[in-house]
Amino acid sequence: MVVSVTLSIYIARQFMLSVLSMTATLTGIVCLFDFIDLLRRVATKPDVPTSLVTEIAGLHIPYFFMEIMPFGVLLGGIVCFWRLTRSSELIVARAAGISAWQFLAAPLTCALLLGGLTTAVISPLSSIMYARAEALDSQYLRTGGGPLSLSGSSLWLRQLDSGLDAHGVAILHARDTRLMKKQLEIRDISIFRIDRNDHLIERIEAPIGLLAPGQWVFQQARTLRPDETAGEPHIVTLPTDLTLSRVQESFASPDTLSVWALPSFIALLERSGFSSIRHRLHFESLLALPILAGTMALVSAGFSMRPTRRGGVAQMIGSGVAAGFLLFTVSKVAEQFGNSGALPPLLAAWAPTGAGLCLAVSLLLHLEDG
Repeated sequence: MVVSVTLSIYIARQFMLSVLSMTATLTGIVCLFDFIDLLRRVATKPDVPTSLVTEIAGLHIPYFFMEIMPFGVLLGGIVCFWRLTRSSELIVARAAGISAWQFLAAPLTCALLLGGLTTAVISPLSSIMYARAEALDSQYLRTGGGPLSLSGSSLWLRQLDSGLDAHGVAILHARDTRLMKKQLEIRDISIFRIDRNDHLIERIEAPIGLLAPGQWVFQQARTLRPDETAGEPHIVTLPTDLTLSRVQESFASPDTLSVWALPSFIALLERSGFSSIRHRLHFESLLALPILAGTMALVSAGFSMRPTRRGGVAQMIGSGVAAGFLLFTVSKVAEQFGNSGALPPLLAAWAPTGAGLCLAVSLLLHLEDG
């Protein structure tokens, strides 16, 4: 039996109203706590106005919306399906020969579209606003200026060396990095230039170097080649596609990068020798977000479509909420394993979603077919 368009639109409207209302409510609660935490942090900084705190809290809203959206789908779906069951609308629909799978087609489609919209549209907006919030937080609320503003931070880079051949590489190690007047300065530098056959071409030692547009500039550098004496100190340049902002972004949170910018940035990190695990995990998590939203919709249906005459509805709804938070816990644990390198980013991002989907389908099969 084909579900009528009118019924599908009605169910989709009820589902989306419940989901958006629940997501907005939860986001508002989290933003309120975030605002209170920011006020606590500025209590010892009388020169920071409340308007700045309000701006930072407002810039966090899209980020919190993305984090909460799957649970808004879960709780909103539970409320929606519970109301439809309690008002006997779902019972009448099933008595008319409409199966649970047909009934859930519209809510599942809405959840997938909401997840896709969050990934494709809200994620870029969130990354811009979150990066702005992080910049304001670092400038006015934190005592340090980021990982590159402190002395004693060692830096390793590996990049293609266009000065040798298309497949040569240059490995750079600096024992100290400093951010001087919006310019990256590195000290005690060793550079190993290697050809495509992994043979050492030369080694460059320099006391100081700067990241200029399109190149590294090393002052008082000495070049050492196999079977040759060291040359006189001179200026050495090394082409690079790195910029100061990209180096800073590699240390910053992946949440400050758009889903559309992540693939190219991950490739740049891997060419430059930076670890891209956090960024690859974040990218896979964004790709999995629509499926996670659809999974939450199915989980909410599986725990809330039980007829009231059979009893135990409150227990089932409580079990649905507990299952959702258990899935959240599992996803965070998997994320930590992924960040540590114990799990591949692909597995860490998709495994919790796959587990939740299997749980939801099993529940619905049991509910529909016994």
